[in-house]
Amino acid sequence: MSIEISTFNVNGIRAASRKGFAELMAATGPDVVALQEVRASDEIVDKLLGEQWEVVNFPCEVKGRAGVALAVRKNGRVQIDRQSVRFGAQPQGVDAVAVDTGRWLEADMRAGDEVVRVVSAYLHSGQVGTEKMDQKYAHLELVTQRMQELLDADVPTVVCGDLNIVHTERDIKNWKGNHNKSAGVLDEEIAYVDAWLNQGWRDVVRDLVGEEQGPYTWWSYRGKAFDNNAGWRIDYQLASPSLGQRAQAWHVDSADAYDARVSDHAPLRISYGL
Repeated sequence: MSIEISTFNVNGIRAASRKGFAELMAATGPDVVALQEVRASDEIVDKLLGEQWEVVNFPCEVKGRAGVALAVRKNGRVQIDRQSVRFGAQPQGVDAVAVDTGRWLEADMRAGDEVVRVVSAYLHSGQVGTEKMDQKYAHLELVTQRMQELLDADVPTVVCGDLNIVHTERDIKNWKGNHNKSAGVLDEEIAYVDAWLNQGWRDVVRDLVGEEQGPYTWWSYRGKAFDNNAGWRIDYQLASPSLGQRAQAWHVDSADAYDARVSDHAPLRISYGL
């Protein structure tokens, strides 16, 4: 038995739905979908995903920004344990500041007797030299603390999402032009990914593909980035050690052509043995 989990930054669920989101999900068939940059209310998300999906949505209090969700197929072999749902990476009982809402959502997924805790995370993109970088680093500190707590809980867990940080030069086409110049490619940001891996988290895709370049999951809409595969690998599945060892296969569901894209990101799909 296995569970297949897809993580997908939809860049707005309304726009993604118009561009073929439902058809993409039907074609790829994941058991669990972690969505980022949903940017919509519960009512809109439920309507656009349709009756076949059970959804937990965490919108951002800042209108038009962020938003994360977790969805499973109704009447499927995986169910969301709604009592396990947690909104935000901040300590329990502490309200998140508005800019950090809609960025971290946890829930236990039950498949028979097995439980996998899934996180949908959308970390700040940041902007060098502005308040947005301060917000990113503040949120990264909360995330780092929470990720250690998740490991300490000793429940098979996978943190899925757009982490907005490349890890090494294998994860971006134009390393030299962006390293320590662009947000997402700063050594200070990369140090957080190093810290998570040092905690024990497994970068599942990198474990499976080895030292090859990519695979990229985001391509700018500007210029010919998609056509030239000038991408970034910023969408991850970071698994706790026991779950990471059970990763079986991965796939980036990239469109065949620029005008067939549902988002500027592509879904990252990984199956885990249970």
